[in-house]
Amino acid sequence: MGQEIASHQFQPQDFARFRQALQTETQALATQIPKMSRGEFVAGLELETCLLDDQFLPHPINQIFLKSLNHPQVVPELAQFNVEMNVNPQYLRGSGLRRLHEELQATWNHCQTAAQNLGSRLVMIGILPTLERQTLTLQHISPLQRYFALNEQLLKLRGGIPIQVDIRGQQHFLATHPDVMLEAATTSFQLHLQVDPEQMVAVYNVAQMISAIMVAISANSPYFCGYDLWQETRIPVFEQAIDGAGIPTRGYQPRVTFGHGYLKESVMEYFLRNEALYPVLLPTDLSQSRDPYPHVRLHNGTIWQWNRPLVGVSADGDPHLRLEHRVIPAGPTVVDMIANAALFYGLVVQLAQEPDRLIPFPQARQNFYAAAQHGIPTTIQWLDNKTLPVDRLLLDHLLPLADLGLSHLTIDPEDRQKYLHIIAARAQSGQTGAVWQRQFSAQQGWDPQRLTQVYWQWQETGSPVHTWTMEPPC
Repeated sequence: MGQEIASHQFQPQDFARFRQALQTETQALATQIPKMSRGEFVAGLELETCLLDDQFLPHPINQIFLKSLNHPQVVPELAQFNVEMNVNPQYLRGSGLRRLHEELQATWNHCQTAAQNLGSRLVMIGILPTLERQTLTLQHISPLQRYFALNEQLLKLRGGIPIQVDIRGQQHFLATHPDVMLEAATTSFQLHLQVDPEQMVAVYNVAQMISAIMVAISANSPYFCGYDLWQETRIPVFEQAIDGAGIPTRGYQPRVTFGHGYLKESVMEYFLRNEALYPVLLPTDLSQSRDPYPHVRLHNGTIWQWNRPLVGVSADGDPHLRLEHRVIPAGPTVVDMIANAALFYGLVVQLAQEPDRLIPFPQARQNFYAAAQHGIPTTIQWLDNKTLPVDRLLLDHLLPLADLGLSHLTIDPEDRQKYLHIIAARAQSGQTGAVWQRQFSAQQGWDPQRLTQVYWQWQETGSPVHTWTMEPPC
């Protein structure tokens, strides 16, 4: 969950003070990481969603909705038509995946009921088809200090140059935008995995390597402001909404990237790079914080790498390391998303047992953007010089490895079979959320409200997306 700050007005001395504290904490972190909590893998997740009105248009009422809901793990997102749901972390063993599923489904049902009482509804989708650029303005920013500050500081880093978005896909989207609100178009399903310090290098590197697989099999964002672009258009929209289509000023470091390379010896390489390369954005006063690394954690939260190591704090106050996997879009259903989680966790755990078996990092990055653009048909360069489309790579090689990884975690056999079967069926059918949206529009014409309505109706059935048809469910 995002950390609120006291004010969005800063003085030069605030940046100097924060920078000094960040340097001190980063140095301390290097000595403390080996002592951080050890134990079993722990999983968590975040789901970003959209509020819709009765016309299936964005409904900017998240403050009213959240007050009515009064749920500590449902919080605002950047735009007033977005909210984020969180669940309690679970040990990855036994019924751990099922417990994540049950809690997320219960929270979703509770939120849907609360929304309906306000004449609204929720949809989980990577980019809402009915979203238009005129909705993505500061008029609809959530009234939190951190969001105003992020907008002001990011634009200041750019030297005041407006953000240009230039995405070539099925069509070509080219526009200039005055603020960071285009980011509010993108909603994701973020996975967290708490790991021991000595495991983080292998887990991070494997997560980078399999990100192409994850984005291809989960794609759910073909449309942006009426343009048909990539299978997972959320990837370039998020990158360019923050950094623009080109580097605006000399020395500017993009803050949304696939990363700078694999880790070699320690996760400290990541934190040291963040401290050295990226200017501070939110120099709020954290001198009274009880958090053991408040400046590292806040600074790291303003650098949005697609796989992001984090310093977390457990309920007992002890710090730990975890990986945040940010490539998966929201939706189409809760069971689809938990299936995505099962695939990710199983592959990471299994492949991390051979930490030196990695494809070259430039190839992993190339695979990632190709898969985001083309989805399941993408041909992937893989280990042992294999070159296969994503569906064959999954069905013939990766799903058995994911099953082994989940077995190693002692996940219940019936849960392994249930969730991985959904991934297999999606790969066999070729129908992701993105493919379904495009097929619906091809058959019925471009009608974003009708598309969103039928999508929402199918979503409410809870049926995995590979079973959906072009007609509304009975």
